[in-house]
Amino acid sequence: MSAWLIAIESADDPRISEFRDIRERDLTGRENRFIAEGTVVLRMLAEASHGDTGFSAEKVLLLKNRVEGVSDILDRLPDDVPVYVAEAAVLDQIVGFHLHRGVLALGRRSVDAGDLIDRLPAKSLVLVGCGISNHDNAGSMFRNAAAFKADALLLDETSCDPLYRKAMRVSVGSVLSVPYQRSGAALDILTRLAEQDFAIWTLSPRGETDIRAIPPSDRMALVVGTEGEGLPERVLSRFRSARIPQSEGLDSLNVATATGIALFQMSSAAKLI
Repeated sequence: MSAWLIAIESADDPRISEFRDIRERDLTGRENRFIAEGTVVLRMLAEASHGDTGFSAEKVLLLKNRVEGVSDILDRLPDDVPVYVAEAAVLDQIVGFHLHRGVLALGRRSVDAGDLIDRLPAKSLVLVGCGISNHDNAGSMFRNAAAFKADALLLDETSCDPLYRKAMRVSVGSVLSVPYQRSGAALDILTRLAEQDFAIWTLSPRGETDIRAIPPSDRMALVVGTEGEGLPERVLSRFRSARIPQSEGLDSLNVATATGIALFQMSSAAKLI
């Protein structure tokens, strides 16, 4: 095991202060730091710490009896990442609750270099989220984007931070593997995509085109809105719209399910899967 194991015997130990009471507060927005929770997310963070991913691990906090089970992951961490270990009673005091799986890490995202849209490949499928305020939905969107080979996920400035602990967990670490950008107004993002020759398709229960009838193109963007309100009229009126056929009497699918169905169809049409 390449990492040193450092015993923590007190919840007040300043070396693990970032993990303290994470149920009550989150690190998102604080120098691009975030909490990664669970074995799968830790594995992805360890992998992301190698190469030019923009993500790196700063420290790890483990329940003592979980060390052996994640030893292969610890071996993938850079040698300078400290690994702290605590007994269950101490770890619960640190974190503030019991259901933390005994595997936690502090990660950091480096500041983006330039506009992600400018770096997209000539053949691209991107997902755009407007006003996505639910962290579960945000995490699911990343998981769907990873599953159906989207090249990027673009969130407007009103969307929630995908580095929030719950969004990260629901994404099963896909936030660490799918390139994303969160900034700007929705119309500005879509205008930039249009200037880059993207075929932009908004998703709405009242969309004009059956999702199965969308013609494939080298550059495609799927645009989804928040639960309930959906996409604003100023977006729907500017771009082509698509719908997912469903049973009569049902208002709409939730954004996580709808995104998965639509991305599958568009990815299939583009022969990405």
